[in-house]
Order: sequence, then structure tokens, then C-alpha cells
Amino acid sequence: MIKHRASQDKFDLTVRVLSCLESDIVYLPYKEHDRITADTQAVTHAAFLSMGTAWKSDGRFPWENPHFVGGIENVKVNVALRIYSNKWHVYAGLAIMNPSARVQIQQYAKSVADLFKLMITENETELIARVKTAGEFVFGKSNAHHQPILLSDSLLDEYSLSKMPKDQSMPNSHLSLLAMVDCWYQLGLNPYEHMVCQTPLFRLWMGITEYLFRTPNLLDGALHAAVHSRENRGTDMEFLTAARGWAECVDLGNMEGYRRRFEGTASFFKDRFAESAVLGNRMIQMIMKKTGGKEKEGEE
Repeated sequence: MIKHRASQDKFDLTVRVLSCLESDIVYLPYKEHDRITADTQAVTHAAFLSMGTAWKSDGRFPWENPHFVGGIENVKVNVALRIYSNKWHVYAGLAIMNPSARVQIQQYAKSVADLFKLMITENETELIARVKTAGEFVFGKSNAHHQPILLSDSLLDEYSLSKMPKDQSMPNSHLSLLAMVDCWYQLGLNPYEHMVCQTPLFRLWMGITEYLFRTPNLLDGALHAAVHSRENRGTDMEFLTAARGWAECVDLGNMEGYRRRFEGTASFFKDRFAESAVLGNRMIQMIMKKTGGKEKEGEE
């Protein structure tokens, strides 16, 4: 509940009316709400939008790429397609009309760029130090009391558009996830505190990020691939370009540019929307059931 330009009597009346729903009511100032939803919605969407644009620019579907096979990749692919199968203006409004979103999306693009520079210069020591410092800030002792979401590859493997056997998969740098944690760290944001305004998509995003950072061999493998697996660099370069493009579009407040970018990428994936919607719905139902959450209407 946000009291903004309302009398106390009207606000109290609204609280009494809504109390019959027996929902948990959280009181927030509007600026805090905007800051939280910038993270749980706008930046999360920007990450998946950037993935879709990068895959389109790369000229091949991610489920045909051995770097995008496995549980974490299934979340990336299905959520990205879920977003692109919807209407562009929903996401444009959440990003462009929220001043906090602009700041966070810009930082996300900067984090992608900073980490990519360390990757291509093969500065492994600094890359590891930066990523693990950010990981400790988000997933370390200060947040140990938060209940983990507990996603894993084995849990997510069945939700795949790929026909490629998992034993043919290749290492992935997970630049999109590394940059998200770096973004939270650079801005001093604690995403666990933002679960009060979570959506199913944010819970999936948090779940795979948490799984990566709380599985040491998986994180170390991603960092090793980031520096030593040059096969990743073309896709990662496209992701950097896409992230910067979306950030600039939002910063300029360019609704028409947003629409054109969104619809251009959506057209690339449109033939797989129906199949990905089925998998995406099953995936969301699984995580909501597993974590005891309830899916919100208007989740995007």
C-alpha cells in the first residue's frame, strides 16, 4: 500500500476494504516502490530483452547453440520468449516511465561492458575478484538468513526447446547473470529485500542467479569459460551491444524506438512462441508450487 496524495481517512478506508482479502499488506513510500519494481521488473526485463536481441543478431536460435543447453539456459530462453510474445508497451512503460529503472538499466549495461572488457583482455584475476566480491555482497553471510529459492539444472532440465543432448553442451560464461549481480553490488541493492514486490519472472531470475553463485564449481566454470572459451565471445559481444542498445533506448525515453526493437526481435522468434508458452507456464507453476508462492496476475 502506498499513501500518495491521499488523505489519511481515505487511505484508512482503503486498508479496511482490502483487509477482507486476508492478504499480507506491505506499506511502502512511492519512491521505494519504484526503486524495487525497477529491479524486479524493468531491469529483469531488460536482461531478457537483451538476450533475445543478441540471439537474433547472432542469427541462430539459442536452442541450436551448444552453449545454451541445460537448466539455467532453459529459464533464459523460455522467459525471453515469454516476454517477446507479449505486448511491447507493457515493458516500455515499466522501464521508461520509472526514473529508478533508467538508473538501474544503465548500470546493468555498464556492468555487462565492464565484465566483458575483463573477459576479452583475459584479466582473469580481476574478473574473479570483482565477480566474487559482488557475489559475497548479494549471497554471502549478510543474506544467509533468507530462504534460498533452490533451483537447479536437474529441476529445470525438462523445460527445454532444444533437442540437443546435454552431453553435447559447451561452457557458458553466463555474462547476463554475472552482470546482474555486479549491478546489484554497484548500486548497493539487496534483491532479497525486493521479494516483497516479486513477480514469477523475477523469482526465476533470482533462482538461477542464486544457483549459479551458490554452486562454486558452476561459478568457477563460468568464470573460466568467460576468459578461456573464445567460442563464447561472439555471443557475449552481441549481448553487450544489445544491453547498451536497450539502455540507451530507455534513457532517451524513446517509445517508438522501443517498439521497433521489441517487435523486430519478436518476429525472429514468433514461430516458437506457442511451444515456449507451454513450457514457460509449467516452469512458473513448478517454482510457485515448490516455493509456496502464488502467481500474480499481470506478472510481467
